[in-house]
Amino acid sequence: MISQLVQVGGSLLVLYAFAAAQVKRRSTSSLGYLVLNALGSATLTVFAAWHHEYGFLLLEGVWACVSTAGIVRLLRDRTPAVAT
Repeated sequence: MISQLVQVGGSLLVLYAFAAAQVKRRSTSSLGYLVLNALGSATLTVFAAWHHEYGFLLLEGVWACVSTAGIVRLLRDRTPAVAT
């Protein structure tokens, strides 16, 4: 039961981000969108690995990695360079 609730929670994070982007409430390059996707897909990646669902593991694993890379890029671009 807990497992199902966590999986539904992870799915809702990804779906909320997607729906918010579709109705123009959130940009697909915003930190919030990327964090929701990263958290949701990472949660689903763990469950896919645990249950040996390899197609789902590939989809969610790549989704989590791409979202995380977007977060890193966004934060790096926002951080001002230190003058030397």
